[in-house]
Amino acid sequence: DDLVADDPCVVVEVTSPMVGTFYRAPAPEAPPYVEVGSTVHKGQTLCILEAMKLMNELESEVDGIVREILVENADPVEYGQVLFRIEPA
Repeated sequence: DDLVADDPCVVVEVTSPMVGTFYRAPAPEAPPYVEVGSTVHKGQTLCILEAMKLMNELESEVDGIVREILVENADPVEYGQVLFRIEPA
């Protein structure tokens, strides 16, 4: 991996591993797991994907900063759809 952390063009795209519904928080009244600008750590929950009534936590694969959230809460998502862009730390 020849990724240069100082290069602003380098982002990790977090994609949906399944077809389902995207939720930014664990419950409707709870704060979102992450916001744009949030610092995240590998293994930290980014969102929940609901598929066939099962709630699946999607975890970050890298340490970094959330630069974009490309889906609105409760939106349907497709397999392989980009959900987040994270700038690696």
